[in-house]
Amino acid sequence: MKSFRLYIIAIVLGIMACTATGIQAQTLRDANYHNIGRISPNGVVRDNNQRSIGFFESNGNVRDKNNKTLGHVKNLTIYNVNNTRLGYINTDGTVRNGESKVLGHIDKSGKVTDANYKVIGYAQGVPYEWVACYFFFGFFN
Repeated sequence: MKSFRLYIIAIVLGIMACTATGIQAQTLRDANYHNIGRISPNGVVRDNNQRSIGFFESNGNVRDKNNKTLGHVKNLTIYNVNNTRLGYINTDGTVRNGESKVLGHIDKSGKVTDANYKVIGYAQGVPYEWVACYFFFGFFN
């Protein structure tokens, strides 16, 4: 019985270790693959020095480090504080501005490119709309 309990504990610890890697903050990288920040699963945006620079809230609001609203995201569309559409993301990862001009692309691997497909960064495992707010719409500059 004692060995059975140890076996179960080992399985539970293994499962926890496997799932823990999926809920860690995702690193944002520049075109040269240098760390430039992180976004945690709960939406906290940090710079390269681990200082909080903003938040993505569960209701879609985007706030800066001083809790000032910068805009909001809804259904792959990004709005400013005046509720003007800044841009949107197509289901294929193409990012467009409010006039539908292509700004860039976010592929499934997390590679972020400009309109000419030149790599500008990486954000693997981060929701498309958060990546667009960070790289294309300058919410945290």
